[in-house]
Amino acid sequence: MNLEKVVFGFFVLLAATLNFGFFIGDIDDPVLHNPYELFAAVVVNLIATVLKFGDRTQIGAVHLATSLVADLQLIGAALMYGYAVYVSSAGMTAGWTASVVSLSGGALLANLVSVVLLVVETVSFHRR
Repeated sequence: MNLEKVVFGFFVLLAATLNFGFFIGDIDDPVLHNPYELFAAVVVNLIATVLKFGDRTQIGAVHLATSLVADLQLIGAALMYGYAVYVSSAGMTAGWTASVVSLSGGALLANLVSVVLLVVETVSFHRR
């Protein structure tokens, strides 16, 4: 068993599941979307991105691209969440929540693509 592959797979799957946990629920209800879960999703996605830098294959490049997309959208969602809570006079309204959750949904799609790539890569692996 390759420990590096285990750690890589762990962070890819954890990133997707944390993102899914934040995303799930009514799109406009801020009570259902925990900011700490969004923060955890951002951190784990960034860790997964760092782990993807070493792979120089074509599928590794696509892995990195999906991770960068997820990072960009989750960081945008976190910035919007922070702006709505700490800067905006209206606070975390249904509109702000919908925007944050929508960005998280885009990141979730990128994470799902990464998980599918991981499964395809694992299934197509040939022992030598």
